[in-house]
Parts: sequence; structure tokens; C-alpha cells
Amino acid sequence: METYIIALTALITGFILDTTVGDPHGLPHPIIGFGKTIAWFEKRLNKGSNRFTKGACMTILLVGATFTITHYSLVLSDSIHPVISFILISLIVFFSLSALTLRREVKMVFEALDQSLEKGQIQLARIVGRDTKNLNAQQIRTAALETLAENLSDGVIAPLCWFALLGAPGMFAYKMINTLDSMIGYKNDRYLHFGRFAARLDDVANFIPARITALLMLLVSGNPAKTGFVLSNGNKHASPNSGYPESALAGILDCRFGGPNFYFGKIVEKPFIGINNRELTTNDMHKALRINQHCEIATMILTALSIYLFC
Repeated sequence: METYIIALTALITGFILDTTVGDPHGLPHPIIGFGKTIAWFEKRLNKGSNRFTKGACMTILLVGATFTITHYSLVLSDSIHPVISFILISLIVFFSLSALTLRREVKMVFEALDQSLEKGQIQLARIVGRDTKNLNAQQIRTAALETLAENLSDGVIAPLCWFALLGAPGMFAYKMINTLDSMIGYKNDRYLHFGRFAARLDDVANFIPARITALLMLLVSGNPAKTGFVLSNGNKHASPNSGYPESALAGILDCRFGGPNFYFGKIVEKPFIGINNRELTTNDMHKALRINQHCEIATMILTALSIYLFC
């Protein structure tokens, strides 16, 4: 029971910190540390022959080390004093979630676009991987809302799912997987082979959370009848996972996502999700933000229940 209380209160504390404070500017962030570690290994391993094997070994090493170090750090902290364990878990949850930051960034894209097209393009570039300098206003709003839906899964729902399954070590290991994919999981000349294993591992880690995200979005918005729309459109995305939360939001807003985009100067053809190519508005953004918040709360409740049942 003591373990349950520590895990639950730490989860709630970390969640509240994330939804009220967001990513702390100017303070050390472990995910930045993950990125620097990945970059250090990538610079030394991503050359010569056997790049797939090197990338796979690096990925397994970093994910395994993250889980192991986190696990034994919690064991040690709990042996010293449960309060230290509580603080450590709370910080892991806080640093692993990005609920407020994601919603804030998307809102800032719409606000910047209200000032000028150029400001909207610049602001959007902070949160997407596609080239933004030639996007029009509709494409900017579309990209921002697509990112909001996709990252609801990657940045909030999936970490909480892995916390429910494997505790704080599982949550942190997931963040390492996600960071690896965001840095080396590209299908370009540099990362095609070296980052392939990391990209596939990220697909596996997000397979169930992405579908849970889509279902929750439909339920909290009162649109369970859109399930068929999600099932018929979710697999159109190049990613086996991203299309499901994006399809859910497109169905809820009755709009169209997807289509061709430029990445690193090259056009990438993507199928459209939805058929109603209407103009997106600020009201759509506010509706999408409310859906995100409700999904976050619902997932927190489900995660707390899982801790109670299985701890």
C-alpha cells in the first residue's frame, strides 16, 4: 500500500506541475541530456559499414541503461527515505510530460499567424519537422493541429501508459525511445540505416497508446460515432500510429488533414485524411485544446486506477 501511495501521489504531483508550470526554461532538463548522449554516440558510430547494427546496438544500450539506472536510483532513494523516492518519481513524471508546453506552443502558432504569415511560419517551425517558409495560413493551422493531435499521444498519453505498465523507469525509457526517433528516425541518407531500428522501436512503443489516444479523443468530445472514420483513415499516414489521433481530430472538427509537404527541401506525398477542406479557425484550435485537456485528465484517472489495481 505504501508503494501505491508513493507512486500515485508522485504521479499526481508531477502531472500538476506539468499542467501548471510546463517545461522549465533555464533549468537542466533530462531529455536534453538524452539528446546530447544520443548525439555523442551517433557522431562516433554513424559511419562506415554495418550502420543498422550499430544503430540498433546504440538504441538497445541507451534504452536499457535508462530503464536500469532509473530503476536502481528509485530503489536506492526508497531505501534512504520514501520522501526522496516520491520527489524523484514526481520529477520524472514532470520532465516526461509535455501537456502545457504543447498546448501553449500550438496556441502561439495561431496567435503569431494573426500578426503575420511570416511570424506564423517561424512559430510553427518550432514544433514541426516540415519546411514552413512556403506554407500559407491554412497549411500552418493544419500543421499545428496535426502536431497537437500527434503529440498528445507521444507527449502525454504514451508516457502515462508506460508509467501504468512499468512505472517511472518505463516512462523514462519510453522518453529515450521517443527522443531517439526524433533525432535519428529519419528516412534520409544520413539516418536511413542507422536510425531504422530506433524508428521501428518507437512505432512499437506507440502502437497501443496512439489508438487509446484516438479513442479517448472521440469519447471526451462526444463523438464515438466517428470511430469508423478513424479506422478507415488512421492507416493512411506514413506512420503506423500518428494517423489515428490525427484522424480522430479531423473527424471531430470535420476538416481535412494531410497532403503533400516539404521535408529537408524534398516533397513528401501524404494522403489526405478527411474530405472537407474548409478553412480552419481559432475556434477550432480552442476546441482541440479542450479535447487535449480532457484526454489528459481521463488518462491520469485510468493510470491511477491501474496503479491501485496492480501495485
